[in-house]
Amino acid sequence: MMATVKETKDFLEAKLAGFKPDVALIVGSGLGGIASGIAKPTVISYTDVPHFPKPTVAGHAGQMIFGEMAGKKLMVLSGRFHYYEGRTLAEIVYPVHVIDALNVKVLIVTNAAGGVNPQYNPGDLMIIEDHINLMGTNPLLGMADNGAVKFLDMSQAYSARLREKLDNAAEKLQLMVRRGVYVATTGPNYETPAEVKAFAWLGADAVGMSTVPEVIIARYHNIEVAGISCIANLAAGITNKKLSHDEVLAISSATQDKLGKLLTEFINML
Repeated sequence: MMATVKETKDFLEAKLAGFKPDVALIVGSGLGGIASGIAKPTVISYTDVPHFPKPTVAGHAGQMIFGEMAGKKLMVLSGRFHYYEGRTLAEIVYPVHVIDALNVKVLIVTNAAGGVNPQYNPGDLMIIEDHINLMGTNPLLGMADNGAVKFLDMSQAYSARLREKLDNAAEKLQLMVRRGVYVATTGPNYETPAEVKAFAWLGADAVGMSTVPEVIIARYHNIEVAGISCIANLAAGITNKKLSHDEVLAISSATQDKLGKLLTEFINML
């Protein structure tokens, strides 16, 4: 993998002509529109990038945008990869290895999630304080650090320093945000009402099908992580509504403006 990551890095650096991003942002389902706030953008399609996977899910554009936001140099990955697509974990986390190779030390991950906490409402933003991995697998499996297993500390999966800055940004904007725990499952089916009750019992506030593998590899590379979930619907059993991906995309799209303002102020504080 090191050789392929280097080839991807070399390709991007040649395209960027000296531009070196300070912050990387991975955007979730239906949230790609927040990239419209980037100044002086350079857009590179995933299809043009050597060794980069190609997205297959609606709401994921499949492009990198490099540019400036709030005075910082930003790398946006508009389109992520999911275990439920039948991908390997190596494919899912490949972009994070590339982010590390470009020497980016702050990663913001966003996702669309179902609200497990009954106090949440569709359209809420939740600062991720921690996560629970129920995907049944881990991207560190089989990876060696100088020939040995690395037993990775995850007590600061989501940086306390960055969470404080997100809180400060929300307070400055007078924006109500939630704070909670994200649980990841494989999907692609939505959870059952019984599973939602179990997730709540475990301490989860929101459920989704992404993010956790990327965060694990980011921490492996000692990249600081901030995470934000857009509550796109209420999880099964909390209401009688059936769940659909179309609803997720619609609510996520409607929340982009609020998320964009929060991210801009947050990045300005970095």
